[in-house]
Amino acid sequence: MRPLPLTAMFTLALAAATPALAATLKDVAPYPDAEKGFTRQVIHLPEEADESAFKLEILAGKTLQVDCNRQRLAGSLEEQTLDGWGYTYYRLGKVGGPATTLMACPDGKKTEAFVPVVGEGFMLRYNSKLPVVVYVPEGVEVRYRVWSASKDVQKAKVE
Repeated sequence: MRPLPLTAMFTLALAAATPALAATLKDVAPYPDAEKGFTRQVIHLPEEADESAFKLEILAGKTLQVDCNRQRLAGSLEEQTLDGWGYTYYRLGKVGGPATTLMACPDGKKTEAFVPVVGEGFMLRYNSKLPVVVYVPEGVEVRYRVWSASKDVQKAKVE
């Protein structure tokens, strides 16, 4: 019996290591289609040994022309439950703004930058077992950041 070529072994190992990525969202559960004026965006997280040491931050926003002022959009990410399944998904309803600081910009130049939505509900529990499904208004992009806890634990002083 001949051994498998290296590329075939790598392909088999990669396929075995990423079963969640191979499945479509409809294979997991019947998440609703995005309603008119919204898009459905999905995040598949890699498995971690201790997922309680991680958090997922959702960064929804738009790429806008900005000057030297700090910009932000406003909104709340609402948790909803998929009926009959108990799975969680998230919906960002109305996005307001942009709000900006009012500093005078000496050069008056504008650049493109990602302006995030700031509000409640954007820090989520890390769970690689299910996809993170987010419904947002059209024109809003979903980005994310994974936070992890330090292994270095400090003790508070009694004062």
